[in-house]
Amino acid sequence: MAKIQFSRGVDEEVVPEDVRLTRSRDGGQGTATFIFINPKILDQGGTDDITGMYLIDEEGEIVTREVKAKFVNGKPEGLEALYVMKSSEEWDRFMRFMERYAAQNGLGLSKNEG
Repeated sequence: MAKIQFSRGVDEEVVPEDVRLTRSRDGGQGTATFIFINPKILDQGGTDDITGMYLIDEEGEIVTREVKAKFVNGKPEGLEALYVMKSSEEWDRFMRFMERYAAQNGLGLSKNEG
């Protein structure tokens, strides 16, 4: 089962609004930017409980500490998380997680050629 957590042990029920992927031409590096609108973790008292973003599946755990809250009128309404991949192995591992997570949550992939 593939799941995302922002605080260890607390599964995030809200699916990301957007996940943007970039990859270097040689395939050696990449980034994934996750955009969450009104994730459940923010209902639990703000941003204090957020310790990172944890992508968990049967292979283990992928962790990033690059999580920022988006505020509107002084209240947190969204989260943006950045995961940086520094090798093709990390990219492949991330894509395996995303395939499981997408299948489980009914997400599709669209390619933006820019």
